[in-house]
Amino acid sequence: MKIVVIGKSGQVASELNNLSNNKREIICLGRNEINIADKNAIDKVLTHLKPDAVINAAAYTAVDLAEKEPEQANQINGYSVGNLAQVCHSLSLHLVHLSTDFVFDGNSSTPYLTTDQHAPINTYGASKAIGEKLLLELAPETSCIIRTAWVYSTYGNNFVKTMLNLMESKPELEIISDQIGTPTYAKTLAKAALYAAKNQLTGIYHWTDQGVASWYDFAVAIQELAFDKNLISKNIAIKAFTTADYPTPVKRPSFSVLDKSQNSNTFPSELIVHWRQQLNSMLNDLKNREN
Repeated sequence: MKIVVIGKSGQVASELNNLSNNKREIICLGRNEINIADKNAIDKVLTHLKPDAVINAAAYTAVDLAEKEPEQANQINGYSVGNLAQVCHSLSLHLVHLSTDFVFDGNSSTPYLTTDQHAPINTYGASKAIGEKLLLELAPETSCIIRTAWVYSTYGNNFVKTMLNLMESKPELEIISDQIGTPTYAKTLAKAALYAAKNQLTGIYHWTDQGVASWYDFAVAIQELAFDKNLISKNIAIKAFTTADYPTPVKRPSFSVLDKSQNSNTFPSELIVHWRQQLNSMLNDLKNREN
């Protein structure tokens, strides 16, 4: 089976690229190889490559910058998804699209259901909601949406790698404690997306690792596990603070827990793992890469 991944340098695309020893099976395309803002360009590339399915892992993810660049965010996260949906539908290709918890407002006290209505509170979330709506309108029977949150990996810039650097360079850290969600290891998210593509799943799915944490909880676990693996040389004080203590220009959901109850009946059980175990696996992978 041949699968085209839209995206090349991102965390999930990098993990997808590693999932096959046969580079003709999973083909990752960067912005220089496919212009998703141009339907004709998409059609030309996909017609030439003749994949069985497409995974869209491309996204504008700069949450703060999106407020200053709404047109760019809307194009990449929104209208380009519509372009992909139209072309994939016309070519009879299954499309898996990665989305985000940011399509919700974060005001819930229970995990968000796949059927909950969009209620974004910033430009980034609104742009991702546009993409979801277009996909569901244009290719509902030949596509699926996988919403995720708090993604990290050994690739790119992310919370885990930032924390490791700061834990080496700072005497103490203050980490927000009242934003709640679930970390997601990109390697397992990539496997879930690949499974959805190969099995042509349709509809909306939520995918994060298991369990619930605050950013503070996540940081404490990172330090504990990383120190045990000699990835950092010291333990520092980690203090909790609230969103009200340090308000930011762009609002973020305070509650990002996604309901994943349907996954146990859909995805392989070995992919459904607690976030702390996944963090341990990622740090092992990071250590192996450094060695």
